Amino acid sequence: MDSFGSDFSSGSSSGKMDTGTIMEQVKVQIAVANAQELLQRMTDKCFKKCIGKPGSTLDNSEQKCIAMCMDRYMDAWNTVSRAYNSRLQRERARI
Repeated sequence: MDSFGSDFSSGSSSGKMDTGTIMEQVKVQIAVANAQELLQRMTDKCFKKCIGKPGSTLDNSEQKCIAMCMDRYMDAWNTVSRAYNSRLQRERARI
């Protein structure tokens, strides 16, 4: 248990992680989790919309539907993300 705590202590000697490094790792982990959630939601929604009878292969119309659904979902997500980030920046500027 001592070795776990020593990695996160606030010393400047080598082998120890500083707060900035830990924060960057947390940010990366959050970004990965968000991407996984996005892909899972997109898969669920597009599968329900486009696949009537699941089988071993997708026919042409199912393939086109999946591709268009995923494109629209990503476009919508990007639009919302840009608007959200813009709003956050405006709110931060007010503070």
